[in-house]
Amino acid sequence: MSRIKWNIIVDVLVASLSIIAVISSLLISYVVGYRNGMISASGEYESVITSLIGERVSFLIPTPSPTSVVAPTLPPAKKPAISPPTVSWGGPELWEAVNRARVENGVNPLSQRDELCTIASIRLNEILELGKLDNHEGFSDMPERREDLKWIFDKYTIAEFLVAGATSAQDAVDLWYNTLGHKKLITGGEYSFGCIYAQDSFGVAITAF
Repeated sequence: MSRIKWNIIVDVLVASLSIIAVISSLLISYVVGYRNGMISASGEYESVITSLIGERVSFLIPTPSPTSVVAPTLPPAKKPAISPPTVSWGGPELWEAVNRARVENGVNPLSQRDELCTIASIRLNEILELGKLDNHEGFSDMPERREDLKWIFDKYTIAEFLVAGATSAQDAVDLWYNTLGHKKLITGGEYSFGCIYAQDSFGVAITAF
């Protein structure tokens, strides 16, 4: 073979090897880049998937919120209401009970006088306002503090009988009958006139002759 042909063959081989080397380098770069890209993409994909799964799980499983224990508030204990005793009797019932008891004890029933009712009404209001018996103090000084009523005391000899806490008209009569000094309301034949007022278990009997 001539030297010229040999040189041509060598040049062709060198050129071919260079082309092959370039192509191989490109292929190697492509493969390496592709592999690295797949690894990176795979990592990012796994990260995204993990994040999405976490969000999905967080969405499906509610996060427990802290609970505060509140002690139940109990209403204040109610005290039992104490109702005052029901009083179903008054002056008319007591007037009838007194006169019935007087007749049973052999004395005359009382005859009502309007001026004595004025005194009985005033005295009952005073006792109701006070809320208790006054031991006849309001009656004793009435002629001095009520000059407009003095003529009644001048006209009659007047006595006052008081009762408190009676549950009925008959109970009031029994209290008077069993109390020394008040028994004369039931047994005193000297009394001819009278008037009785009563309210809320209090009673005032005014008698005169």
